[in-house]
Amino acid sequence: MTELTWPAVIGLAIADSVNPCALAVLFMILISIMIYNPNKKSKVFKAGLAFVSAVFIMYLIYGTIIITIFSGLNNLLTSISTYLYKGFGFLAIFFGLLGIKDYLIYSPGTFGTEMPLMLRPKVKRIISKVTSVKGAFTTGIFVTLFLLPCTIGPYLIFGSLISQAFNISQKLEIILDVFPFLFIYNLIFILPMLAITFLIYFGYTTVENAQQWKDRHIRIMHLVAGIILLALGLAMVMGWL
Repeated sequence: MTELTWPAVIGLAIADSVNPCALAVLFMILISIMIYNPNKKSKVFKAGLAFVSAVFIMYLIYGTIIITIFSGLNNLLTSISTYLYKGFGFLAIFFGLLGIKDYLIYSPGTFGTEMPLMLRPKVKRIISKVTSVKGAFTTGIFVTLFLLPCTIGPYLIFGSLISQAFNISQKLEIILDVFPFLFIYNLIFILPMLAITFLIYFGYTTVENAQQWKDRHIRIMHLVAGIILLALGLAMVMGWL
């Protein structure tokens, strides 16, 4: 059994939060709302909050499922649980190297770091129909499935750490022991989206400017996430974590 540390949880959450694909979906939803409500800043603000809330709720659910599955595997395969843990350490290294690669040689749609190109037209069609706050929330719930390919890496590693740190055998234990870590992880994950929503509402920036900032700094975002994941992966493989 490994000891779960807050720096590891926070590091993984930060690596996940700077992933540009979730921000890209938020921008598309805000732009869609603005097209139908050009003079209603409050509606754009509420739509942003609705989308972020939907993502937060769904990722809590996904996290619970991931941890439950990993805990079951650890209980069934006790003799190889250490190897599974090391395996996720190598997975972290792999995703870290992908992020660094996207800084050095950027290629849009890399699986594991961005939304695959083949999924983007479908997501755009779905989001283009969003005209209300309720629609933003509903769409947020649905499009999280499309966000998983580009955000699931750090979350899987987080799930592996949790399942190794706690001997979870009942659902109640998941709620009592694991929920604080899940809550903080996902709160950090949505912080950039929340920050952008508030900055736009209070007039510090516009959707277009925020989107342009993301596009200009997308390689830096990949680099930050890549370095964090590489460091954590090495710590897991070497037994430092």
